[in-house]
Amino acid sequence: MARTQARTQARTPARTPGERRGRGDGDRQMREREETDFAEKLVNINRVAKVVKGGRRFGFAALVVVGDRKGRVGYGSGKAREVPEAIRKATEQARRGMIRVPLREGRTLHHDLVSGYGAGRVIVRAAKAGTGIIAGGPMRAIFEALGVHDVVAKSIGSPNPHNMIKATFAALSRATSPRAVAARRGKKVGEILGRRETEARENG
Repeated sequence: MARTQARTQARTPARTPGERRGRGDGDRQMREREETDFAEKLVNINRVAKVVKGGRRFGFAALVVVGDRKGRVGYGSGKAREVPEAIRKATEQARRGMIRVPLREGRTLHHDLVSGYGAGRVIVRAAKAGTGIIAGGPMRAIFEALGVHDVVAKSIGSPNPHNMIKATFAALSRATSPRAVAARRGKKVGEILGRRETEARENG
């Protein structure tokens, strides 16, 4: 009996403290990733069908918008046989493709934007404090995840959520700040904005 126990112990390697700490570190990192303050907005769920031998195979396509409410936002789409898996794929793609958008006073855009994608066309306008988010559907989800508090947006053309989101991101990717424009032109911010607007920004 003693020999059998000794052989069993020799075959099974003992767990070292370093290995236990390694698993703990992995669990801690996983919890930290789960506790990130990213805002996830599910924009659309669509059931899709694939025709195969013997019938049709159904799945789901998810469209998700992810942002940190501090000027970074991204979108992604994912397909899977189950809804949770499709949402997970879309969320991962959205986090990988996030863009940074400069915000004025942390609440609105610096200037108006017009853009389009496919048959969709969007108009995004900066707004004064207290206006709120005047936008509908997928565009509202984008601005909420981005951290914009005052904006007026209008979608013209295709109501397809994919076209609306891609058109909105095409517009936001062209957004810039007066500081970036001044640095590119080799001038001061006051020369770009004008004296009155500069004083209004400083007083407001």
